[in-house]
Amino acid sequence: MLRYFFCLLALPVLLSCSGRKSAPATAPEKVPPRLFRVVAPPGAMDDAQRYAYLREHFWDDLDFADTVFIVSTDSIHMLRAFDTYIRNFVTESDPSPVAELMRKASGSKTMLEYFAMLAERVLHDPNSPLHSDELYIPVLEALVASPWLDEWEKIAPEHDLRMALQNRVGLPANDFRYTLASGRTGTLYGIRADYTLVFFNNPDCGMCERIRAEIVASPLLSEMIRAGRLEVLALYPDEDLTAWRAHAPQVPSSWINAYDAGARISKEELYDLKAIPSMYLLDRDKRVLAKDAFEVGYIEWLLDRQPQ
Repeated sequence: MLRYFFCLLALPVLLSCSGRKSAPATAPEKVPPRLFRVVAPPGAMDDAQRYAYLREHFWDDLDFADTVFIVSTDSIHMLRAFDTYIRNFVTESDPSPVAELMRKASGSKTMLEYFAMLAERVLHDPNSPLHSDELYIPVLEALVASPWLDEWEKIAPEHDLRMALQNRVGLPANDFRYTLASGRTGTLYGIRADYTLVFFNNPDCGMCERIRAEIVASPLLSEMIRAGRLEVLALYPDEDLTAWRAHAPQVPSSWINAYDAGARISKEELYDLKAIPSMYLLDRDKRVLAKDAFEVGYIEWLLDRQPQ
């Protein structure tokens, strides 16, 4: 069922009064911030029509030239509106609504940076449930192309864009060399299996332990590993190997348990590892099926949908 909301908050009327000079001074009444209201669809629409209308017209009641409004409005309220828009009306397979939104916001530096801030919180924060490089790419492209930003202001978005364009779903993953406890090395592309699950982890990470346990407990993944169709590469990306070696016995023997010698993956920025754990699911040709995932259930869902 379509989820959407309407923020029907009326602005209070400002009242002013004057008193005698001898009356004690009173602090001016604090004016509540003006709030953005989602456009209301016309009546007599079915759910599909309302969805299509809101997807296209969600921001119609926002004057993108009104920079006074955007610097004085309640940013928490705007974050919720942006979250609602992304959650309900935008998909990774079609990021064009985000590109169009950033085009509208690009009329001024104030508006551009404000919507970039909203997008950073919702789409780029690794802890956000809506984290998505695919949807964040149009935001970064708008910042990099903007005449409002100088070359120094573009350094950060240029770097983030370069990282977001790496290892995209449907494209080949970056290859790298891994090292086993024995000192023997191998490469990602040297792994022969229908699917490869690259599991970036570290020994002191509670969520990493949860994911490891969920992979072990998964009937689907366990059967695919047993049949040789799925190879799990548990990769430690840091340089301090003491904790990694102590933790090695806890990793299933059926997995490839390895580390990145010299932390080359991070230093050469082959993968964006700003948050760990992180999983990448690859097909036989090492094309990316899932990027920077952290839910085993999502990996199971993807594998279950693949042709046998």
